[in-house]
Order: sequence, then C-alpha cells, then structure tokens
Amino acid sequence: MIDVAPIPASHRDLLDVHIAAMATIGKDGRPQVTAIWFFYDETEGILKLWLIDNRQKARNLRSNPQVTLFIMDPKNMFRTLEIRCRAEVVADPEQTAMKGIAQKYQIADFSIFDGPDDTRSAVFLYPERVVVLDLPPLGWGSVEPR
Repeated sequence: MIDVAPIPASHRDLLDVHIAAMATIGKDGRPQVTAIWFFYDETEGILKLWLIDNRQKARNLRSNPQVTLFIMDPKNMFRTLEIRCRAEVVADPEQTAMKGIAQKYQIADFSIFDGPDDTRSAVFLYPERVVVLDLPPLGWGSVEPR
C-alpha cells in the first residue's frame, strides 16, 4: 500500500461535495483547472476519477502526474480542502472507479456523456499534502453568493 496523507476528520465531510476543482499542468507549464466529479475511497485513502482519455485533463495527467484538488464548503466559503496529489492514470476494465462515482452521483450509465469514439480510464489521486482552511466569516453574518 502506498503512503498517503490523511484527510483530517474536520474536513472529511467535504469529500461528499459533488463538484471539485482539479488543477493539472498543461504542456505550456500553465495550470488548467476543470470542475470534476470524484469519489473518495476511504479504504485506500485515495480519490478516484473516471475520465475521457482524449480530454485535456487526462492528457495533462499523463504528461505530469502532479495535481491539486480543491473543494470549497458550499455553506462557508472560508472552509476549504486542498489536496495536492500524485495521479496515476490506469486502465480500468472492471470500471471500479466508474462504479464508485456512479454510486455517489446516482448515474447508472456514463456512456450518455461519451462521444462514439470516447474511451475512459480510471485516475487514482494519491494525497501527498493536505491543506485545510476553516475560518468563520467574521462579522459578515450569513454570506450568500451573488
């Protein structure tokens, strides 16, 4: 088993949020940020994705496996979870990543999102460093997004 940085119990609930921002590094060295679906495999302590192979984020991960996943608490923008990871893109003929994501998002058939020639791979994100922020919105009362 690979050593992974633990997700603090104080922020583990954010792993249930439906959308995270994932930053990869493009071939020009600039960050490329994408909203993604994911699930946390608590048994392994890793995050799993199910990506279309010809998309930019999948190509970026194959070239540079360094990735950051950022999750903001939808109820408090001052409470965040940043997970810096090493990514592994793998064939997943048993579709284990897809099954976990399908269960979380209650989608049985991911092929509805795919083009006729699309193929998918699993991506395993191994947390190397976890950064949390947990500040109350001091003096702001209830802050509502515009």
